[in-house]
Amino acid sequence: MEIRPLGSTGADVSVIGLGTWQLGADWGEVTADEAGRVIASSLESGVTFLDTADVYGDGRSESIIRDALEDHGGARPFVATKMGRRAPQEPEN
Repeated sequence: MEIRPLGSTGADVSVIGLGTWQLGADWGEVTADEAGRVIASSLESGVTFLDTADVYGDGRSESIIRDALEDHGGARPFVATKMGRRAPQEPEN
């Protein structure tokens, strides 16, 4: 996997990153095991940049990343997160 500097951060990251919106299960069910396998496979393939946000599954994506990194022992990818705008939640949601 090719590695490049990330702007002026001083961090070097893979040129291919993993976007984790889909792991938040906003577009259909994704089990925690499935999501963990996606992250593990990405890390094993040399991915060192993970993108997430607090609105991806209402924080589920960030929790999935945390759990996967704990299970993957020693992996220290660059995790980029951001704040989204939340729509008012309906009681049925």
